[in-house]
Amino acid sequence: MAMVASRAGVSGQTVSRVVNDSPRVDPATRARVEQAMSELGYRPHRAARALRTGRSQTMGLVVTTLATVGNSRMLQATAEAAAERGYALTVVTAAEGVAPAFERLAEQEVDGAIVLNEASAQVSATERPSGLRLVVVDAPTEAGFAAVHSDHHGGAAAATAHLLELGHDTVHHLAGPADSYAAAERERGWRETLATAGIDAPEIVRGDWTADSGFAAGAALAAASAVFCANDQMALGLLRALAESGRRVPEDVSVIGFDDVPDAANYRPPLTTIRQDFAALAQRAVGALVAEIEGEDAGISSASVIPTSLIERASTSRR
Repeated sequence: MAMVASRAGVSGQTVSRVVNDSPRVDPATRARVEQAMSELGYRPHRAARALRTGRSQTMGLVVTTLATVGNSRMLQATAEAAAERGYALTVVTAAEGVAPAFERLAEQEVDGAIVLNEASAQVSATERPSGLRLVVVDAPTEAGFAAVHSDHHGGAAAATAHLLELGHDTVHHLAGPADSYAAAERERGWRETLATAGIDAPEIVRGDWTADSGFAAGAALAAASAVFCANDQMALGLLRALAESGRRVPEDVSVIGFDDVPDAANYRPPLTTIRQDFAALAQRAVGALVAEIEGEDAGISSASVIPTSLIERASTSRR
């Protein structure tokens, strides 16, 4: 740092402020210091910074599985959002529960953690290590900890309403796992929209987010004219099952998914779906965690519900 300061013609304290991204450095000085750092090949020493600040500049991510596209997209978006704020990301799986995952993160001295999706259902009943700051993605905001989520209920309502507006008498639902907050909210949006229209909800068919479970649901949904799938991967499996049973999409049955995964537009036919803004969700979660770590106002409120949007493609049509 002394060499950088000398090269840039500033004090060591100014170099420290630039390294720690302090706003108390004018842009011209910051540019001069960054140029000196580049010329000298200077890299901040993470361990030394941790000793000085009491923070590791590392956050954890707790997830049950990365096999689902939604979780893997959240991992990428969270890693990018964390890096923008100068934090590294440590990923741990909660296949055996969140308690062991929390212990592993505590051993690695992370500053805080973000818990994703299915793992969020276990947080309330799990004692976490003292001082481990948490933000949970896909949990109710009244759960007692900082929580952010997509508007699963509103997205499901929009999907169901879209199918009813196309003239379908009812809408069947291929639901996600029973212990998933996101799946429960999507089911609630579907049920309430049907109830508002004066329609009794058909019996749900439940999957596990995978395309295989969507394919397996094909027999139970073979007679449906409209199906709202709780995610795109299950919709993909259902499309195959319907095709193999001789049912045409969308001529015989309309299918709509949820997430808008990158391949949804390349399904056959291209999939009508509800788009989640994974980048915005990750930004909100990381921002809330950094605020907790750095002692700021996290701003977690009803505004922490990220909107979803209906994307119309060729897998739905008028009855």
